Amino acid sequence: MNMEELLRNSKTIAVVGLSSDPFRPSHEVAAYLQRAGYRIIPVNPNESAVLSEVAYATLDEVPVPVDIVNIFRRPEFVPDIVDAAIRKQAKAVWMQLDVVHQQAAQKARDAGLTVVMDRCIAVEHRQRVA
Repeated sequence: MNMEELLRNSKTIAVVGLSSDPFRPSHEVAAYLQRAGYRIIPVNPNESAVLSEVAYATLDEVPVPVDIVNIFRRPEFVPDIVDAAIRKQAKAVWMQLDVVHQQAAQKARDAGLTVVMDRCIAVEHRQRVA
């Protein structure tokens, strides 16, 4: 699935590393996606709620299906997040700008997930869908 199809066909995005700090890129991007009509699910053990949505400590705790797992964490955390995305049967893993992990990306692809790496989901949405 290409980026445009992924963005058009997805409804629920789990944002791993989403901060309640409005000056953090994760918050700005998630707020944009929420305004664009996506359901945002914050995944951050240090938050109880972000953007009026209940936050979960881990992806495994999210009680609803997820289309895209959007990762705002350093690359060393990506393999565990990809493993959780596979268990969650997400459609895609999206690693934000400067988040690159080739082995985890290949593992996700091998499990049938679409992988986007080192791209901002908000920028791509503005260019392809909005």
